[in-house]
Amino acid sequence: MVDRGLPRRIFRFCNILLFILYSLICLLPIVYVLSMSLSSNIAIAAGRLVLWPVDFTLRSYQYVMQKPEFWSGLRVSVVRVLLGVTINMILIIFAAFPLSKTKQEFSGKNFFVWFFIITMLFSGGIVSTYMIVRYTRLLNSIWSLILPGAVPVFNVILLMNFFKTVPRELEESAFMDGAGYFAILFRIYVPVSLAAIATLVVFSMVAHWNSWFDGMIYMTDARKYPLQTYLQSILVANTARQASRSQAELMRLISDRTVKAAQVFIAMIPVLVLYPFLQRYFVSGITLGSVKE
Repeated sequence: MVDRGLPRRIFRFCNILLFILYSLICLLPIVYVLSMSLSSNIAIAAGRLVLWPVDFTLRSYQYVMQKPEFWSGLRVSVVRVLLGVTINMILIIFAAFPLSKTKQEFSGKNFFVWFFIITMLFSGGIVSTYMIVRYTRLLNSIWSLILPGAVPVFNVILLMNFFKTVPRELEESAFMDGAGYFAILFRIYVPVSLAAIATLVVFSMVAHWNSWFDGMIYMTDARKYPLQTYLQSILVANTARQASRSQAELMRLISDRTVKAAQVFIAMIPVLVLYPFLQRYFVSGITLGSVKE
């Protein structure tokens, strides 16, 4: 029976109001940045922008699209996300699976669990990491952006705990049918853990896409900067750069704030586009009903 009394209605109304407010808090900054990128420099300087574009113009995007550094940074970021997420997920799955077993099944479990946890609490620091990357000759290569963080320990622990919830009956029945550990991992654990794996894919994708500091440290050639490092170099550090004649003309018609807003919004687009397709995996896992009585 569903309670349809007045207290229940008030509770539902407050919940709906709270979620609407939370949605607006998340959405309004994105709308404001988009509106700023589509407004004229005069409107921005006069403080006329509230929420919607004022004196609509695409000059800021035109200026951004003419920058070869922007496109090279975008290419590096896309390659980094594709390689980084793939390597992350492979290593996460192969590390989480044995750690999810009992001590009787995997005698070295406690040692490796503490080994991973210690790396979360204590790190070698930036200098030692840089020296390792340098002496392994990874500087100025795409691998310097991927390999130092190839095993995100927090994600390993998340997937390890999720693997522990997989019913033991599934694994036992597979063993009785002659399946090995690799078959059990890829035919049972991975399919029934797609919700958790999809969540970790989003975590890894966002982490790689938004990372900028490692690109600044490990890349000596600005042409190999990932997109976020490139944006940081021109938006924060104001790196000196030459402009063509057409770009110089555009710079007189736009403001620094609109260009920043345009580049920030473009950098958000991949995550905004991909997230809705993966968001459905956050609702629930598919282990429900996997064991039949």
